[in-house]
Amino acid sequence: MDFLGQWGYLGLFFGCFLSATIIPFSSDALFISALALNGNVFMVLLWGVLGNWLGGLVTYWMGYIGKWEWIEKWFRVKPATLEKQKIKVDKYGSWLALLVWVPVIGDIFALALGFYRTNFYASSLFMFIGKFARFVLITILFVYFKVKFNWSI
Repeated sequence: MDFLGQWGYLGLFFGCFLSATIIPFSSDALFISALALNGNVFMVLLWGVLGNWLGGLVTYWMGYIGKWEWIEKWFRVKPATLEKQKIKVDKYGSWLALLVWVPVIGDIFALALGFYRTNFYASSLFMFIGKFARFVLITILFVYFKVKFNWSI
């Protein structure tokens, strides 16, 4: 965290990017830290959302290049299970990208959207909307509680 903190907004971008890939990392903690250190709210929001969104797109493409044979061989998932999941993903399609912001399972949604070949442009738009809404909500809550409890950091 110190390493990323020394990099300022670029560190925030990279941290949020990495956390949206399959690397377990908390973009929320990094984002709140940037706000707590009196980062410009607009810049924190811009770099946090951009990094997290682009990381999500990388995860989408990681899923896209995946092959059914690999999943069956390396993760021992049966073809019938993959078919059931495909039906569910096809039912909701790119709308599932609105959920990629959810901690832990969000990255799995992004991977599945790519793996099952949902529309990239719609998925990326909904992914952006979901991630943007999450960071705006975090920002609003942070500012509200900072003012309410008169935090000075």
